[in-house]
This record gives sequence, structure tokens and C-alpha cells, in this order.
Amino acid sequence: MTQQIDLLASYWTMASGAAPHSDHEHSSSPFADRVVAAARAGFKGFGIWHADLDQTLRTLSLDDMRHILDDNGIKHVEIEFLSDWWLEPGERRAASDASRRRLFDAARVLGARHVKVGDLFNSPVEMPELIDGFAALCLDAREHGTRVLFELMPFARINTLEDALDLVTAVDAANGGIVFDLWHLVKLGISYEAAARFPMQYIGGIEINDGTFTAPWSLFEDTINHRRLCGEGEFDVRGFVATMLEAGYRGPWGIEVLNEDLRQLPPDQIAPRAFATTRAQFPT
Repeated sequence: MTQQIDLLASYWTMASGAAPHSDHEHSSSPFADRVVAAARAGFKGFGIWHADLDQTLRTLSLDDMRHILDDNGIKHVEIEFLSDWWLEPGERRAASDASRRRLFDAARVLGARHVKVGDLFNSPVEMPELIDGFAALCLDAREHGTRVLFELMPFARINTLEDALDLVTAVDAANGGIVFDLWHLVKLGISYEAAARFPMQYIGGIEINDGTFTAPWSLFEDTINHRRLCGEGEFDVRGFVATMLEAGYRGPWGIEVLNEDLRQLPPDQIAPRAFATTRAQFPT
């Protein structure tokens, strides 16, 4: 019997007109247009970025957004991204707490499967502070009916499987876990076999994509503008998918491709291409 594979259109894949790490991180395409395009292409999941959520709520309510998602058969909603949740009280922590309230309120109304959190700037913070902060996030998320997933990446204070495991096992929350993004794993030099040995109960989400092993630009530039759709780069995407399926992962698979050329296209051109190239990495 063929396993059901649900694909999730991550925000940055569908973010027509947006620019990462700028004052225009929201998409120029309406929320409904992006959801409809993703659903028509075959996606069962959809990602929402915090800046785009704020922009969308200028014209739609959370209930409106929920109806759009439901009417288009979206089963898996991902909300991101929360940082600075470990800081001591201050201006940045206050901004993080305000964002946290907005994201968790949205997660409750939209029925989000998880809120993605992390660290984008390799912050100088010790593990005890991260553990305490993550535990508090998990408690808050539980009250909102969702999960909290920490994304392992080269730019984070936690950038090894060992530290990631320390974080989730120390907190040991049923709704707390890790997101594995293939691009980050490759850039960190983490083998597929090592990722597959990570305790499956803590792998809350997996994202796939493609890219090159080396690049003439910085790692930062590489990650926000030069990722590629599956099968269009040098990564062994099929091998990674097969390894994680064999290890027992059964959740939805996000396709996260931050690519400046892709973001110039309208959603109805991005979605079919993203879906077809991603689905081709899985058994038929």
C-alpha cells in the first residue's frame, strides 16, 4: 500500500514579490491567490510568515483566513518565524513577546500544526537559557493547541544534532520538536544517516529543497536567494527522502525554496512547478 504523502508549500516558496530580511517580507500577491494556487497544484499544507500575517490581517480577519484555507482543502498550516524568545527583558524581548502573542493567536484560530522558531544570527546565548525559553514556548503553545518546532540551521546558536537533541530532551514536551531543512543539513555537513538516527518523536517537520555544494557568494546570500527546486541542483534529494521515510517520518513535507528568480513569478506559475518537482522525489 502506497504511503500518503502530503506536501506543504512553505511561505518563501510561494512568496511572490517578497524580499527576505528587508522591510518587504510580505508577498505582493494576496493571501487567497497564493492558497488557491497551492491547492490547485496539489499541496495539502501552506506556510505563513509573520510579516505576511501582519500584512494580510490589514484586509482579512483570522477567521477569513481560516475559511480560505479550509475551502481549499489545506490540512497542514505552518506559521513562522519567532526569534529572541530567550532574551532577558528589554526592547528586543518585548518585540518578540508581542510577535509571539500574534503568532500563537493565529495558530489557535487557523489550527496550525506548528509554529517554527529559532535563531537567525548565532546569538551568544547559553543552553540553559535556550532550554528555559523553549520550555516556556511549549507551555504557551499547548494552551493554543499547537506545537513549537526549532529549526536547526548554520546561523543558529544550536547548529548540531547533539545540541538539538539536548534542547528537546531537556524540555521533553510532547508538543516540542525540531525541523530538519535539507539545505541546512547539507551546509552543516550532517549526513542523511545521522539525521535519520535522531529520535523520530522529536522530528516535528521536514523541509526539502535543492542547491549547490559550493557557491561564489556568502552563505547568507546563498540561503535567501539561490536555493533551487528539488532535482534542479546537486543535492541527493531522493536519497534524503528515502532515508527519512525508512526511518519512520510520516508528517507533511515542506518545500522551502528561497530563490530571487522564483519570487518574481506569480503564484499560479510557482505552485505547479514546485509541486511537480517535489513530488518527483518520492516513491510513486
